[in-house]
Amino acid sequence: MREFKSKKTSFIKKILIKICRIFDYELIDQSNLDFPVSNKEYEEQLSKPGDKSITLGLGETTITRKAKTLDIIVKICTSVHLVSQTKKRIFEENKSEYTFRTINSLMKSTANLNRKYKGLEIKFTIIDVDSPESDINKILSSLSNGGFKAQRFTIEKNNDSKNHMVSTMASILKSFEYAKSCEDLIYFVEDDYIHKTEALAEMIFAYEKFASIFKSEIFLLSTDYPYLYKNMNHSNILVGENTHWRSVKESLLTFMTSKEMVEKHYDKLIEMATTESKPFEKNLHKIYEQEKCFSPLPSLSLHCTNVNSVFGLSPNINLKKLWNENK
Repeated sequence: MREFKSKKTSFIKKILIKICRIFDYELIDQSNLDFPVSNKEYEEQLSKPGDKSITLGLGETTITRKAKTLDIIVKICTSVHLVSQTKKRIFEENKSEYTFRTINSLMKSTANLNRKYKGLEIKFTIIDVDSPESDINKILSSLSNGGFKAQRFTIEKNNDSKNHMVSTMASILKSFEYAKSCEDLIYFVEDDYIHKTEALAEMIFAYEKFASIFKSEIFLLSTDYPYLYKNMNHSNILVGENTHWRSVKESLLTFMTSKEMVEKHYDKLIEMATTESKPFEKNLHKIYEQEKCFSPLPSLSLHCTNVNSVFGLSPNINLKKLWNENK
């Protein structure tokens, strides 16, 4: 009896799997947490990029907002340690070292993204202010050798600016101007953010899922900023692919959004890049009052500032490991 029942159950299960494949449903084998329809184990990626997001316990979310392209715009300056400070950064290295590790981490994260999002066009744009030509050549060579599309814009250094802010703002301005020529998603990155390998894939998964749920474009951060824990602000918590996300109302200038959002809030972005205010990102925060912005829990990148800066070291991640992995 037991042997006959096992065979019958196995036969019924096979038929059910075939039916589910026809209708694009998924099954969960509760005894071992395998997914027999897609022939995957629990530890494997269940979601289908551009199609559906699957989270055990929450079910399936149909993706209606598919990512088409990703432009990664990196603003760099390897000759200035900190724009408006004299403090040393964590690990106390030359500024170029932070830039090189930022680029290296983005290359590794992009390669990981390419494996999960096949066919997604990704392009790097380097906006440089007064970096030695040898540093620029090293960066462009690394990107080219890695098989990544890359281009460079150079911002002339403003020698009248004692704190280098004028040149920095010109770089920010160029990044927003160039963003209008992009097709879809844009990731604005400063050159002192070292990313986890899974960072970009997690961000794209989250962007597609949340934009599909809310039926609107959004903003995403890669960093869990410590200063956001100083105030007891209310946050909504969402579930991404392998991490949680919380709603926030403030950030620095490293964020992901879409061309549509850039065009919608272009005047505010350009004003932020042409008129210095305190805080510098005030206009960006005004935008977040109207739009949804989410930050990862825990952080997907390390902002390499001074160890005592409230704008830098994200809590509950292995900072030294992330630094060493991207040498």
